[in-house]
Amino acid sequence: MLLLPLNRRRAPISGRSDRIPPEERYLASGCSLQDLHFNFRIGRTTAGKVVQKVCQTIWDTLKEKCIPTPNENTWADIAEGFQDRANFPNCLGAVDGKHIRVVKPDLSGSQYMNYKHFFSIGLLAVADANYRFTYVEIGSYGKDSDSTIFQNSTLWQQIRSNCLNIPKPKILPGTDIAVPFAFVGDEAFALSTNLLRPYGGRHLSEKKRIFNYRLSRARRYVECSFGILSNKWRILHRPLDVNVDFAVDIVKSCCVLHNFIRDRDGYNFGDSLSILGLEDHDDTDRCPVNRTLNRFRDALANYFCTASGQVPWQLGRI
Repeated sequence: MLLLPLNRRRAPISGRSDRIPPEERYLASGCSLQDLHFNFRIGRTTAGKVVQKVCQTIWDTLKEKCIPTPNENTWADIAEGFQDRANFPNCLGAVDGKHIRVVKPDLSGSQYMNYKHFFSIGLLAVADANYRFTYVEIGSYGKDSDSTIFQNSTLWQQIRSNCLNIPKPKILPGTDIAVPFAFVGDEAFALSTNLLRPYGGRHLSEKKRIFNYRLSRARRYVECSFGILSNKWRILHRPLDVNVDFAVDIVKSCCVLHNFIRDRDGYNFGDSLSILGLEDHDDTDRCPVNRTLNRFRDALANYFCTASGQVPWQLGRI
């Protein structure tokens, strides 16, 4: 599909599978290295070395092309996509984490055990409105929360040092209030100037429930991107029975191939006008925030209740 195998030893016995290189079959079908050993008559260790080398080559070759560092024009295009498809202004992307299931690494204790009670490595990603990844951070311990991974990521360091070329705050249509461009995340993340999260608490006003619904419409793009990724590269449907470095290489190659295919094949956009079930949050915001951050979020919440910012169906969905 993309790259030829590095070392084609001996052809498999027969059938259509002989046209599929082993490394492509491994990622796309979710077979094990033991399956490659039997089907292609090569040693399991050899198959593992071939697959890992090809995964590393895919990442090194396509990373700058398929997941480049966005510039100011790219951010503007991303924000326009969220405005058109999710009706959410000044959005730079949806951020979330995903647990990639792995077999327990040797001598790792409970470091890779997550709150869902299985062993995993972390995948933190930012997705745009075209279901493409604009940033990925892979390889953290499964025990780490999304907020911890985000605060330790290079993305957060670049946000804090103003190295991302984020556009200046833009006035909301129909108002005179300028709101900063920001990423959107769930309640696991902390509220900041360039990161919006839902209002916490159970007994929320109508305005806050509308804001949470509208934010969830933008945030679902990263969730859908994870679903597309897993179903396209079915190796992610089962625990990765390789060492952690190999697992990181596999996930990296799957992420960059995900963008490669989105760019090559495009997408058929059929934006639904609803999102099922907006669950209540268990508690209030865990971290203190200053009035400026609340003011930006409140400004968006007020905007979503105005004639220029509302969508016709929002009251029926909260």
